[in-house]
Amino acid sequence: MTTHAPLSDTTSATTTPARPDTGRVTAGQGAGDVFGYTLMAEDGMARRGRIVTAHGAIDTPAFMPVGTAGTVKGLTPEQVAATGAQILLGNTYHLMLRPGAERVDRLGGLHRFMNWPAPILTDSGGFQVMSLAALRKLDDDGVTFRSHLDGSKIRLTPERSIEIQRLLDATITMCFDECTPFPATYDQAASSMRLSMRWAGRSRAAFVERPGYALFGIVQGGVHADLRAESVARLTEIGFEGYAVGGLAVGEGFDLMCQTLDVTTPLLPRNRPRYLMGVGRPQDLVAAVRRGIDMFDCVMPTRSGRTGQAFTRRGTVNIRNARHADDPRPLDEACGCPACTQYSRAYLHHLHKAGEILGAVLLTQHNLWYYQDLMRDMRDAISTSGMDAFTQDFDAGQAEGDLPPL
Repeated sequence: MTTHAPLSDTTSATTTPARPDTGRVTAGQGAGDVFGYTLMAEDGMARRGRIVTAHGAIDTPAFMPVGTAGTVKGLTPEQVAATGAQILLGNTYHLMLRPGAERVDRLGGLHRFMNWPAPILTDSGGFQVMSLAALRKLDDDGVTFRSHLDGSKIRLTPERSIEIQRLLDATITMCFDECTPFPATYDQAASSMRLSMRWAGRSRAAFVERPGYALFGIVQGGVHADLRAESVARLTEIGFEGYAVGGLAVGEGFDLMCQTLDVTTPLLPRNRPRYLMGVGRPQDLVAAVRRGIDMFDCVMPTRSGRTGQAFTRRGTVNIRNARHADDPRPLDEACGCPACTQYSRAYLHHLHKAGEILGAVLLTQHNLWYYQDLMRDMRDAISTSGMDAFTQDFDAGQAEGDLPPL
């Protein structure tokens, strides 16, 4: 990666003295008439902040569970809220296909439709421009998809993506972009990024301003530092309420992801939230927070829960392994979730081996609970200038590995 000097920061952060984390917040609390971000503490590049929206407050660093089709798979909204989640992610592409944005709008918007009154961020469909490449045709104006459900043709442009997200009543709307795949040549990454920047301008123009709502721009440019800098410069010229780093966690690996963040996040305005899209593993979250990222989403904790993989303070655990069949101990003795406080490893093993739905439910809730605990612990560490010590303890716990068999 070619390193370029960071662009000058033309905006100053709103910094207030650190204050204690409020812990789990009831959905809908802290609603504001103006979307705003307060930077409350810094420890190196790591940031502790709070976002106020029309649908409630979000303490950052924050992890957003993925509710692609208007639901976090396997859990009720009440179960998701119990993990400590303050914001969910929905997906424009999938919701426009089923049940349809206009239908959701007629039924009162996505918050009412899925019974989640707290903030919702909607992906714009840009990831599907990459992931469904075999089912779409891209041009400078937008993308024509062939529906994976029934083969019908659907046109998605920046203007239509923004309209769909407004109909869904997304608290945070994302610009329509092309998620650049990896690997890509320099010229491919440059062309893709510049298309996304043109679409970002059109997205901004199409966005309907409403009190407490926001539009985020998305930085692209592959793993090329100069392209990332060009993208940031264009987005900050347009002006957004927040900035996302896209096009990572698409196969480039941990080291290249970190290198890309090292040259990208210092360029972003300090007084706006920063969102790393589609990331990831617990170690990815810690590394990215240390590089100045505030918000995350990923399907990993929920998808892993459905397949018997649990994330714990001692690394990952495959509950399907025979070693757990007679183990009366909790999955993670330091976790307060129902799976850990009410059930044994042996029972969780039985549920997954028997194909019982409850096994997927309990492990999904556990994984989200662990991710929310991880974010809360990082917020506490940043507030007390303890991020280095936290990282050392985190790394040591992950390296230690699971409890030895009985």
